[in-house]
Amino acid sequence: MKACYMTDSGRVRSHNEDSVTILKNDSDEYLLVVADGMGGHRKGEVASSIVVSRLGKRFNEIPSIGSKLDAVNFLNDNINEINFEILQYGEENEDSKGLGTTVVVALLTKSYLIFGNIGDSSGFVLKHNKLHKVTKDHTLVNLLVDAGNLTQDEAKIHPKKNVLMRALGAAEKVDLDIFEVIDMNDIDGVMLCSDGLTNMLTEEQIEKVLIDEDLLIEEKVEKLIKKCNARGGNDNISVAYLTRNGE
Repeated sequence: MKACYMTDSGRVRSHNEDSVTILKNDSDEYLLVVADGMGGHRKGEVASSIVVSRLGKRFNEIPSIGSKLDAVNFLNDNINEINFEILQYGEENEDSKGLGTTVVVALLTKSYLIFGNIGDSSGFVLKHNKLHKVTKDHTLVNLLVDAGNLTQDEAKIHPKKNVLMRALGAAEKVDLDIFEVIDMNDIDGVMLCSDGLTNMLTEEQIEKVLIDEDLLIEEKVEKLIKKCNARGGNDNISVAYLTRNGE
């Protein structure tokens, strides 16, 4: 497996509130995390860094993530603890009220691949050179699409397309959506990203970069970020990519 992750502040934001990591343990299991912080005054980066550092620390403390059920419990338990920590930080720091973050996470073992998400950071798999989105965004427009009040095309250009309905730090109770990927042996790659990527590039444009056999994995991730910045770089951009191919 080859892994690469990068984050960039983009061309508009004065600082980067995203956090990202990929970790591997002694059992050849992988944890991928992307968190997109919010709250302003540099506090969004506090929330996102709490997510990545705490999940990473706890992943490194155990020799194996265990069974699929163990993995789901690991994610739910830790996300709830992290949510409490973010809420507590906001209460204890007057200038940090309202801080929060999205999170998308993937756990890959020899037996299973699962994703979890809260917010609008996304998880994808690359399968037979085709990119497939696994997670579902917790946004206002997605609720409207599900209710039949908006089409997918209308949702893409809706003025409130980035309004979140769920985030860490927004409520005392959070629900992490869990997704299992079936037929994981056919998967060539796993990618997580913040909405700074998906708001600037279509899935087809992302896919084209990921399947380019002339590029190393680091070049692919860097090219995705450069493409976003070339289109305006309106937000922070984070990408975590893990591939079976030997670039």
